[in-house]
Amino acid sequence: MTEDSDGIALTGLPTEARNPRTTDLDLLTTRELLARINQEDARVPDAVAAALPVLAEVVEEGVACLGRGARIHYFGAGTSGRIAALDAAELPPTFSLEPDRVVAHQAGGATALTSAIEGAEDRVEDGEAAAAVLRPGDLALGLAASGRTPYVSGVLQAARRNGAATALISANPTAPLAPLADWHVAADTGPEAVAGSTRLKAGTAQKLLLNTFSTAVMVRLGKTYSNLMVDLSASNEKLRRRTLTILGEASGADEATCRATLEAAGGSLKVALVMLLAGVASAPATRALEEASGKVRGALDALGVGRATSAGGQDGGRG
Repeated sequence: MTEDSDGIALTGLPTEARNPRTTDLDLLTTRELLARINQEDARVPDAVAAALPVLAEVVEEGVACLGRGARIHYFGAGTSGRIAALDAAELPPTFSLEPDRVVAHQAGGATALTSAIEGAEDRVEDGEAAAAVLRPGDLALGLAASGRTPYVSGVLQAARRNGAATALISANPTAPLAPLADWHVAADTGPEAVAGSTRLKAGTAQKLLLNTFSTAVMVRLGKTYSNLMVDLSASNEKLRRRTLTILGEASGADEATCRATLEAAGGSLKVALVMLLAGVASAPATRALEEASGKVRGALDALGVGRATSAGGQDGGRG
């Protein structure tokens, strides 16, 4: 049996097992090889779906965490850390979230995002040091495909000592680190097409889970109206164009009206949208949004518009 530096038998982990469906991988034609890998990938959505009940609880904690002014931190090594960094980096431009509200930490530091740092994941003390940023009320998400990464172990242990809530995202339903977390979100993706290469199904599952987690948190915090990104940060020409498109889609107004209203709203898409839908000026629209914690529907309710008005003619639920 092969053991890692933490003394855990790697051959006992589902993410390290040989896949009986791909033992002839090196004998296949290119088309057959692609089809076989695709067949394995097709198993990922079901594994993610099975993990959603637990993920929903983590989402609720994430909403509460950001709502009380605390922060969410992602921690991972290798592929897990890179996926975490990708998710965190997309939130400020997509939802105008302050960059320090959801932060990703990679074992080995920034260099490890583009280059492998040998041994970076093997030091519990590095995880403990990384978790020193955590404060009571924060939420720490540790990503470890195998569910046994020493770096993530150090993070979860230190997070608890610091009073932060903890979640483990893994591809191992019997993850050794699960007892260290308040929630274990396990997407049981099984053995990889190439044994032990968790950048494949396990990595895809982690990407889907983080996409789902962060998007759900943002929606619950009122960062969308219907399915439209109304907290978009228009930092380039493409996004400025998208801002006008979203305002037109949500309000039904023509482009000239949208441009003029955006200018009157000081460039705020949310304020402009409430102005158009409620037929009010910038000041009452801004005030209504502030009183509704930034939620467009709440502001419209306060202004007497309510659910009768909805983007694209369909009621999009909360937001």
